[in-house]
Amino acid sequence: MRTIALAVALLFVVSAPARADEQRAWVKSINDDASWKRYSKTVATDELCKFIIDLKTNDIYFIDVNLFNIHADFVLGVLLKKAWTADNIREYNRNYERVKPKFILGYLTHHMKVDRWSFSFWEGDKIGSDDVVRARKRLDTSFFVKNLTFRPDSPMQQKIASEVVKKGIKIVTNDEIYKAADFQAFNKGRAVGKLRVVPVGTPYESMTFARTDIALIQESYPDITPVSGILATTFSTPLSHVNLRASAWGIPNAGDKKAREKFGKLDGKMVYFEVTDRAATVREATAAEIKELEGKLAQARHVDLPQANLTTGRLAMLTRIRAKDVTSYGTKTANLGEIVTANLPGVNVPAGFGVPFFYYVQHMKQSGLDKRVEAMVADKRFATDPAWRRAECEKMRKAITDAPIDTRALDAIYRRVRLELHGKGVFVRSSTNAEDLPGFNGAGLYDTLANVVGKKALGEALKVVWGSLWNLRAVDEREAFGIDQRQVFAAVMIQVGVNATAAGVLVTKNLWDLSDANSFTINAKFGLGMRVVEGQKVPEQIIYDPTNDGTKILSRSDDPVMLKFDDNGGMVEVPVPPGEGVILTEERAKALATQVRAFISVFMHGRPLDVEWVLEGEKFWIVQARPYVGG
Repeated sequence: MRTIALAVALLFVVSAPARADEQRAWVKSINDDASWKRYSKTVATDELCKFIIDLKTNDIYFIDVNLFNIHADFVLGVLLKKAWTADNIREYNRNYERVKPKFILGYLTHHMKVDRWSFSFWEGDKIGSDDVVRARKRLDTSFFVKNLTFRPDSPMQQKIASEVVKKGIKIVTNDEIYKAADFQAFNKGRAVGKLRVVPVGTPYESMTFARTDIALIQESYPDITPVSGILATTFSTPLSHVNLRASAWGIPNAGDKKAREKFGKLDGKMVYFEVTDRAATVREATAAEIKELEGKLAQARHVDLPQANLTTGRLAMLTRIRAKDVTSYGTKTANLGEIVTANLPGVNVPAGFGVPFFYYVQHMKQSGLDKRVEAMVADKRFATDPAWRRAECEKMRKAITDAPIDTRALDAIYRRVRLELHGKGVFVRSSTNAEDLPGFNGAGLYDTLANVVGKKALGEALKVVWGSLWNLRAVDEREAFGIDQRQVFAAVMIQVGVNATAAGVLVTKNLWDLSDANSFTINAKFGLGMRVVEGQKVPEQIIYDPTNDGTKILSRSDDPVMLKFDDNGGMVEVPVPPGEGVILTEERAKALATQVRAFISVFMHGRPLDVEWVLEGEKFWIVQARPYVGG
């Protein structure tokens, strides 16, 4: 049973005579910014306070959030003087229903990035419009900021927003606040390096960075090679490939829409770069800072790869693959195989099979490309000249895709597609031994081809995926983690293609509030999932708490187009159908989270999971699961 000793002690403070320097546990009004500072606390870039309205007396209590973690601490311990029993908690929780027996429980927030104020309620609160209006009227008489804006935090609360507006109260959504902000910290920290301002219009394929660069990018790019820091004038979410990459590297990374005008004059100079919750600092570095922080890059990370078995040619179905088979089929296939073979009720994985490392090695040897790889990696320019490395990697990729595929191998692989996957269009996905590992997830390093139809297209797709082992971003990423390029091999996973209604990524942690131990972060977009992690547009973002079915909306997708299967194979870009609104309703979020929770125990590494999913109608499919690598 939870102790109420803190509440009892605070009750004494409340009832004792006030001194000039006394900090009370609660007050009935906040009349100035100084009082606000005392009773609120700062979380990331928001200042937060909590209020409670007694429905019988109309008394309002602004509680010290530095002393009371949740409303219930104050309500049970101070107002009701009741213990934390199951019956008392059950009775207290009735105050989150539409008809509230005793209290309205609310929040006040100063959104410092956009300097806006709002009042809101827990995302699981079924509050009605009349109580929203009552809360606002009471706040107008007791809080120094007047005419506060209502911020609906959940789909349920958004449904009453129109009623609230009709009653004369303005609303603001989390989506509006998120997109209005000029600054967003994605990974805090400090670094030194040469500032590289990437001109607008620079093609993604031509960008080459040194490991010691601080990259200031002015467009959304699907990925980036290793650098010491990233500052972007356009930014998406923590789950874009660029932001995932920065988190894995442990480098400072932020979005600042005015970064070019603030810091562009330092282009080409050695700079000190720091990211905090509220701002990015870029200035010329001192000699002492260069000495201190440059040394961090010398502390090279090292990731051990699973031992590769290059001899098995068995085209095993996912129903026959376990985690131990990572040595033959790569981590992506082995992880999904482990989920499938666990036979968990309600967990849906598209049918598929693994094409082991054997076939990549065969292709390389038959075309003599294995010797070219050895020579390329052994050349001293490979490690010291980024431009040379880029050119050679591009030549290697082209050579792999140009070389003829072994006809008997392709016949066997295509036969499995026809017999086991019924000849449907398939996803051809990378499954190397250098991705989806604890400490190195390799998100987006290698290529995936969607809706591959026919034998010839399958052969070309296999070669493209094999060739993507030598994408420059993949090579540079492996170098940054001390991975031996000679020991990296490409397997392939072939799965029935799901022509998704929507798709996205779920991480089994709250990336916006690390103190929240229960919630999941979910990103989504309409159509196939490639756009979610490219970071080109803001996706729909929600925080979902599976312990109480709470759904908090952070942003809505602003992408007017989506990717769908082309009838002739591949993908086609089409407009999002008019009238399409919310992707992740509370019901869908719960269904997805239920599936993910069912297989978390399959993974024994103890890290949060990074899960890719697709939605077909109202059915969720799991297409990838790996350790989340980030802060």
